[in-house]
Amino acid sequence: MAIDPLTLDRGAATPLLATSALCYDAGGKRLIDNVTLSIRTNRRTMIMGANGAGKSLLLRLLHGLLEPTEGTVLWHGRTPGRAARLAQAMVFQNPVMLRRSVQANLRFALAAHGVRGKDRAEQTDQALVMARLTHMARSPARVLSGGEQQRLAVARALISKPDLLFLDEPTSSLDPASTQMIEDLVNAAHAQGVTIVMVTHDLGQARRMGDDVIFLHAGQVAERGALADVLAQPTASSTKAWLEGRLYTAKNP
Repeated sequence: MAIDPLTLDRGAATPLLATSALCYDAGGKRLIDNVTLSIRTNRRTMIMGANGAGKSLLLRLLHGLLEPTEGTVLWHGRTPGRAARLAQAMVFQNPVMLRRSVQANLRFALAAHGVRGKDRAEQTDQALVMARLTHMARSPARVLSGGEQQRLAVARALISKPDLLFLDEPTSSLDPASTQMIEDLVNAAHAQGVTIVMVTHDLGQARRMGDDVIFLHAGQVAERGALADVLAQPTASSTKAWLEGRLYTAKNP
């Protein structure tokens, strides 16, 4: 029997992050429905699907920004606590910049993780270099371009050295050059051991960056597995329709 590559971490009995029968209701509707999955350590998992499939909602549930209506989210097999929150970071589609300089945005993130003094100054400088924003260190973060703000958001998320980084369509409104710089930042973090979970609509980006994929349809997991295998031979009708650019309206995957 083939083993689902999203079921277990390599060499580990317990996955980094897992859900069991996860559900989320809002406005009298079930928006996430019975989602059971697990995320493998040091892998890049792409979450894909049509608009309204529940991708961003699922990301927020995984990160603990929303409480599930039913089901559980586990971190290393346990209920997430403060340590889990500190070991995770998230980058949103529209970056939220603090009303302070680029440099101060980074220092604030470090201070929130208890980094002080010389270490904070050194790590801030390193993050500025990583994000290619050293020349704008003292500029107000809110005057940066969209691509620059997103680079700062990624650097700010990574400055605390998280084990897991969530990204919600971080390049959806960026030009190709800015998109490449964001992808470079994320891939560099992955090369250093950060596990990546990323929502994207961009099939080319998924092919460039993904190891595994989770396809959602109507709040349910329609298909999951190694990205190359799923894209080559999708089995769910909704996945096939999405990949072919067709509208799929059936209630179930």
